[in-house]
Amino acid sequence: MITWNNLDTLASYQELSKAEKVNLAEAMNGENGAERVKNYTVPMAEGLAYNFAAKQVDDNILEILKKLAEEAQLTEKFEALYNGEVINTGEKRLVLHQLTRGQLGNPVVADGVDKRTFYVEQQDRIAEFAGKVHSGEIANGAGEKFTTVVQIGIGGSDLGPRAMYLALENWAKKHGAFKMEAKFISNVDPDDAAGVLNTIDVAHSLFILVSKSGTTLETLTNESFVKDALKNAGLDPSKHMIAVTSETSPLAKSEDYLAAFFMDDYIGGRYSSTSAVGGAVLSLAFGPEVFAQFLEGAAAEDKLSTEKDVLKNAAMLDALIGVYERNVLGYPSTAVLPYSQALNRFPAHLQQLDMESNGKSVNRFGEPVDYVTGPLIFGEPGTNGQHSFYQLLHQGTDIVPLQFVGFKNNQMDTDVVIQGSTSQQKLCANVAAQIMAFACGKADENRNKNFEGGRPSSIIIGDQVNPKTLGALLAHFENKVMFQGFLWNVNSFDQEGVQLGKVLAKRVLAHETDGALKVFSDLLNI
Repeated sequence: MITWNNLDTLASYQELSKAEKVNLAEAMNGENGAERVKNYTVPMAEGLAYNFAAKQVDDNILEILKKLAEEAQLTEKFEALYNGEVINTGEKRLVLHQLTRGQLGNPVVADGVDKRTFYVEQQDRIAEFAGKVHSGEIANGAGEKFTTVVQIGIGGSDLGPRAMYLALENWAKKHGAFKMEAKFISNVDPDDAAGVLNTIDVAHSLFILVSKSGTTLETLTNESFVKDALKNAGLDPSKHMIAVTSETSPLAKSEDYLAAFFMDDYIGGRYSSTSAVGGAVLSLAFGPEVFAQFLEGAAAEDKLSTEKDVLKNAAMLDALIGVYERNVLGYPSTAVLPYSQALNRFPAHLQQLDMESNGKSVNRFGEPVDYVTGPLIFGEPGTNGQHSFYQLLHQGTDIVPLQFVGFKNNQMDTDVVIQGSTSQQKLCANVAAQIMAFACGKADENRNKNFEGGRPSSIIIGDQVNPKTLGALLAHFENKVMFQGFLWNVNSFDQEGVQLGKVLAKRVLAHETDGALKVFSDLLNI
């Protein structure tokens, strides 16, 4: 029987709080450090590996983390989730994003529908539609092929799909899989839509409107902006637009769209990259075969995340170490640092995934918790970040755990040798050097040049960013966030914090304000 308990009531958490802390600088020096790097690694799907040698853990702490995983019933809770129990208690909903890429357990039937069948049907419909667009069977009013696809959405309808598209754009060009250029419009700031429209030929562009409810203010505003641009160009908007929405939304059967593809209430926006939300734009941009490979990588990592042995389950171990850093060591934030330009928007997606999921101060029963929960997440690709905020990471007053991601090979297979090494070798040399610099530091009598070290990090290593490795990487972080939510006993699948601002914004636009809100409205000339 599953029990849902707060973290601070668990005996293993109390034991973890009292465990002797690891001196990271000592642990990572010399032969001992070399052995840690060799031994402290967990295989992931698609050839990826999670290495935690530079984390402040040792064999004793790992044993306690194993106990914590068992006491918190992490494996059992994940099993309950993928078998279709109501895990999203706030909204009384199932949580089914893993089901978009494979069935881990029993058939899940909701609303009288087998949900795996439903998701596969949408994938098949999208694949058929994308094939017709690529062949020219579905074309613009002049019978000419569409060359650009533009996704209109916000939050999870933008951040995840955009990050995935950018991650695979160069790979697709190199491997002959690039079908259509993709653009994204998200911000209600009119300059966002105008800026995108100025870079495309609207006559050869296909627009995807993504809104589960069909009533999202920002998205519908941008849709109107785009429709005006199409009409001004003498084009029929209904011949240039498709919708990704729920079957019950006003968009579902509207004649304003060439087609509608469906999502449901059991997949939150930030978890929707493997649903129709990501599937439509990625299938149009790269072909449905590439999207299928992406799903395959995610499914393989999901399967590994069901493993009960913590040292064989990278997502669970990553989650446990993160909770140790947050709740025992007291670190307030985490930096995500991919040493791959392909992943330049991946930190922004993980920021939403993590902070919107676990930025909660009440447990799943609505009761306040007496401990900290989700950390602040930020990041930037390396080596860019080294010339930006690494100064604070190395010598600032806060210790910030670091999540590196590195790949042995680039996507384009083009490089140059300068001073005896390639650009890719320089990139990889930098990430290796940073791990050791953060961990061990460098003593100097000049305090301004002294590096204390003791700054923990982990790294996920792979051969190359491709559809399968990207899918596995995405699933790793989705499952890490899920496991941390289980540990903190929060509901990782609602986002009430998004709602209050929306309500107040509607009041402002309706001029139903008083007090400070009215003054701010006047200052902004609303």
